[in-house]
Amino acid sequence: MITLRQMRYLTAVADTLSFSRAAEICFVTQPTLSAGIKELEDRLGVQLVERTRRSVMLTPVGKELAIRGRRLLLDAAEIEMVAQAHKNPFAGDLKLGAIPTIGPYLLPRAMPAIREAFPNLHVYLREEMTDSLIEGLNAGRLDLLLIALPFEIGNLETLPLFDDGYQLVSPPGRPVSDGVKALTQGGELMLLEKGHCLQRHALEAYPGRISADEDSFAATSLTTLIAMVAEGLGITLLPNLAVQAGVIGNAQVQLTPLPDACPRQVVLVWRPGSARAAVFKELGVLLRQAYEKQLLDQDG
Repeated sequence: MITLRQMRYLTAVADTLSFSRAAEICFVTQPTLSAGIKELEDRLGVQLVERTRRSVMLTPVGKELAIRGRRLLLDAAEIEMVAQAHKNPFAGDLKLGAIPTIGPYLLPRAMPAIREAFPNLHVYLREEMTDSLIEGLNAGRLDLLLIALPFEIGNLETLPLFDDGYQLVSPPGRPVSDGVKALTQGGELMLLEKGHCLQRHALEAYPGRISADEDSFAATSLTTLIAMVAEGLGITLLPNLAVQAGVIGNAQVQLTPLPDACPRQVVLVWRPGSARAAVFKELGVLLRQAYEKQLLDQDG
């Protein structure tokens, strides 16, 4: 009989193409993992992995079985989750993935309320780009995502939290009578590097009216963008969420609200049919309340 343990070994090898790293992921010794792969090959009567001193690769049938194995492991995890949900859905581990332009600016304010409401729920946060987060959710590595739309997410379930608009950030002392006009001046707009969904969202703040020079500066973080603007090297767009959370700090820049910009939509995302959908919806309420409180604190 094929076991989940054997399939876990096979998928780990497929993901890493290394027996040593696969063994680390599975928390077993390398000989134990090798023996498990050999047992699976003997049981099926086919070679799944080709291994030399320099490389590891899967055979065609090994690749196909690894794909099916991931589905099998995900289904097994869902079975455990269903059972846990019936016992106490608001207890246990919850693996939450968030994009870097939302997580640091919303979750610190929300976590105390989440811990108070659900003391037996242990939330583990992972910050990644949107593509990686969606892959992790579909693979079962993550349970819930905090991301921004528009973004292609397939058939995943979504819970809208709030719309997040933008502010124009420009060097100190520079007149900004027309924010949109400043944005359309070539060579001045600086954004996050490709891979950050905020880059695309910022360009869509005024669809078809702004663009970024391919050779312009691209940053890895919002704080870097702010520092570059403070030095007079250009302008940028920041989401209101980050501004309200204090991302500007002591930087000498000026902010111009852009109330007519198309906002990004902050949402929670999970797999269809998840046994913990009720938990996710309750978390959505707390996250929305944290955002609203942040708005009130800023106005106050």
